[in-house]
Parts: sequence; structure tokens; C-alpha cells
Amino acid sequence: MATIAGITGNQFMQGTQAYLNNKYQYASSSHEIDHNMNPELIVQPKDKNDIVLTLKYAKSKNIAVAIRTGGHQYSGASSTSAPNIQLDLKETFRGPDDQAILEKDGRSFFRTSVSWSLGAFNAYLTSRKLFVPHGQCTDVHLGGHVQTGGYGQLIRSFGLFGDHVSSLEMLDHEGNSKEVTKTTDPELFYAILGGSPGNFGVLTHFTVEVHRDSDYKGSRGLRALYWYDSGTLKRLLDILVEISDDVDFPRNYDLCVSVLSSSFKLLDLWPELDGQMRKEHPEIYGENGIPFWPRTIVVYAQWVPFDKNDICNMAWFDRISEGSIFNLGVQQKPMSELTGDWIFRNMREFDHPYIKRTYLTKSTTLGKDNWASWVTERIEAIVEPEANRCWLSAQLQCVGGKHSKFATNADNGTSYSWRDSTLVCVLDCFHSSSAQGRAEDWQKVNDNEGIGPKGLFSKQDRRVLWGSYGSFDLDASWSYYYDDRAKYERLQKARQASDPDGIFTPNSFCVKRLT
Repeated sequence: MATIAGITGNQFMQGTQAYLNNKYQYASSSHEIDHNMNPELIVQPKDKNDIVLTLKYAKSKNIAVAIRTGGHQYSGASSTSAPNIQLDLKETFRGPDDQAILEKDGRSFFRTSVSWSLGAFNAYLTSRKLFVPHGQCTDVHLGGHVQTGGYGQLIRSFGLFGDHVSSLEMLDHEGNSKEVTKTTDPELFYAILGGSPGNFGVLTHFTVEVHRDSDYKGSRGLRALYWYDSGTLKRLLDILVEISDDVDFPRNYDLCVSVLSSSFKLLDLWPELDGQMRKEHPEIYGENGIPFWPRTIVVYAQWVPFDKNDICNMAWFDRISEGSIFNLGVQQKPMSELTGDWIFRNMREFDHPYIKRTYLTKSTTLGKDNWASWVTERIEAIVEPEANRCWLSAQLQCVGGKHSKFATNADNGTSYSWRDSTLVCVLDCFHSSSAQGRAEDWQKVNDNEGIGPKGLFSKQDRRVLWGSYGSFDLDASWSYYYDDRAKYERLQKARQASDPDGIFTPNSFCVKRLT
């Protein structure tokens, strides 16, 4: 394949060092070979015209285009194989006109491009005392993030990032610019927000409604650090389960418990730790002054008022922070600052390949079923052995309850699935090349004991597009990602209407077009 004539942005062909540098993404360490993450050509468009030329070229050659804004998806679905093209938008729309605050009818909106990282997006809003729920990984870019939902710390309080979208700006399969809203094209709006990212057109910009700090005065947050101990973990998970099992638990509270194996770059997550830890735990720093962190538990907890009569239960925070080795107390902070506090500033948890899992459940009997004890034992099995060459990054978070915005936003015109879920459990096992079998065997036990008709966590296998695993054939595994067949077929119809020639079919992890 030759480069595409007329394009002013960068183009990288196979066989060059620049190609190798630019095809790398988060999933490369684990799925470069089995998911064929080797496009024939990488195009980094300078503007919309470059995108149009790429789409027309692809159509003329009967090849497909993969769309990448950041490349953080677990399975590498934003890449493709030869002879197809990867359209890399991570630098395309980052000019002064690609971010703007809009005011309408007493409400605040933010028009943004897909090319910004989550860290840059959050910083822009925080500087203007505005916020919106979103995820926690700083290097995730907005295009894939909004299309897969944008799960994050404020999910019970405010719902998903994608729940706040009011309009989408895109280029269709013929290169035409169009704006999509729930009113102008409800089927395409529905499909883009929850279908399968990049398979309905090239999203360039979108507008989200944002919240003002001034409307939530008195919000509070807690970050607490604990040395890892199975007893401490079980105690914290018991608190998590109490919230998850209580369908009436107030929407004001969110709680997430993370477990991190030794050598995690904790200062990237929490820079304020450095000063106190150098004083209280100099043994961590060694002779060269570079810290080597032992296994830890990190907790994020937050409360936000929705009514002037709402009162924060400080005893709830006290119970959580008991036994922590470091926390700055329950800080009364504007919500925009808290969203920045929750961001993970490291681009990757561990610099190793991985076997990842993201599970969801709708159970409200996790306490009765002793799930906290089971998952504590499973975590202990991988983090306790010395030198097993496996590293865990786990996140366990409440998402449900009848007051949760994640649940009550179910019929808002998007297609994000599993809105009746109560808890999300992420168990990501990174491994050395020699320990892949150990990581795979550990996850198999989690699958077999935790998921299925007799599963301790969920009787149904529920997955999310951003955290996909297992089969890379979405049409064969649709039941894991979508609520029912009717939803999947609705998305198939939207796919056929928006991509009749299959230009946006870069790999098998796509909603299959009806034919």
C-alpha cells in the first residue's frame, strides 16, 4: 500500500521505525499477535479533510478503517491488521477551537473534541470550577471513553460520562459532516453511545452538560492508604457489600476499593504521599532514594449534597479510614477538585502483559453469599506468594441501588448495558512472560467460581466494552455485552444504515451489520 495522496498529516507505513513507534498502544503487550494489531498504514490526520480522503481511499480499495483516539482498550479493538488503515486522532483536534464552555437556559455545556486526554479534559473543567463524571486513567482519550460510557468514581452520584452527552459531531461513511442528537437521529445517537466504538462513523467532537461546583457546596472526599492485609481488605469489602446490597442506600455516596501489588508507582497516583512517607517509612526508598512500594490498598470515598437538607454521615467515613497508614482526612472540597484527585496519573498500572477481567453483578445478596470472603481469598492467592512474577491491580466499586444515577439513567436514549448492576469488580493480573500460565489459571478459577448459574458473584456473565476479554468475536459473544437480543439487533440495524459498505469493520470486535 502506498501513502494516500493529498493528506497533510503524518502517514506511517509498515517497515519503518516511525510505524513501530506509532502503532503501539495499551494492548500491544498482550494482544499484538492474537488480535492482529498491525495495520498496513497509520494515518494521523491534520484535519477533517484528511479524514475524508482516508475514508474515500478505503472505500475505493475495499478496505477498512480502525479509529483510535488513545488506544487504551483492553483488547486492542482500536487497532487492525493489514491491509486495513488505522486512523489515529489523538493529536488531530487539539486547537483553541476544540474546547468551549457554552451556557444555555441556565445550564452549562462543554463542547470538546475526541483528541484530548482525560487528564487534560479534567484540568480544563477544574480550572473553571466545573465537573462531570468520568473515568480515572489520565491517558484515556475522550473518543473511546465517551462511546463506552465513561465509568468512574462518581457513577452512583451522577451516572456515566456518556449520560451527559447532548450532541455528537461526526463524519459519516461518505465523509459528510453531521450533528447527531436524540432528536435529529435517535437511532444513531443510541448506537454511538453504547454500541461499539468507531463502527458507526468518525466521531470528532461532542457536547456534554457539565455541573457547577457552586450547586454542590459542602461536598467531601476521602483517599486513604493501607498496607495490604487480607483482614483489612475483608473489612473494607464488607462495607462495600453493605452499600451494594442495600437498594435504598443514598445516592450521595460513592465508594471504590483498590488493591495494588508491590512495585506499583504509587506516587503517580498520589504525589502528596512522598513527603510523609520519606519521614515515616524511609525503608521504602532504599539507598538510591527511589521508592519501592509494598502491596497496598487504596480507598476512594466521597459524599455530595443534592439538597440543602442533606447531611453527611461522618461516621461512615470514620469507619472506612480506620487503620489507614495515610490519609489527609475527610476533605471538604469542590467537586471539580475531587474529580482530579481520583485520576490515576500513571499511563499503565504495570509494565507487563496482562490477563484482565471486569465483572458486573446485579446481586443484592453478596453479604449472605460470603462474596467478600471469597474475593479476598482470590486476591490473597495472587498477591501473597513471594516472587510469583504476577502483579494485581484490582478495583471494586458500588454502582447500583434504586437511587443510583447509573440505574435511573437507563432509558435516556443511550445503549449502555447492565444498568441494573450493583457492583463492578475489576481483577487485572499482569505477569512476566514466564508466569502467563499462572495468571491464566488464577483467572480461570475466578471465572469458574465467580460467574455462572452457581457463581458467587454473578449468575450471569456481564462484561463491558472497555474491559473486554475472552472471545474477540463480538457477534459470537454479544450476550456478554448487551442486555438482550432485541438491543443487539437494534444496534445491527443502526450499523447497517450508517456503514453500508463495511468501512468501519477493522476487526471482529464490532456489532455485525445486518445484511
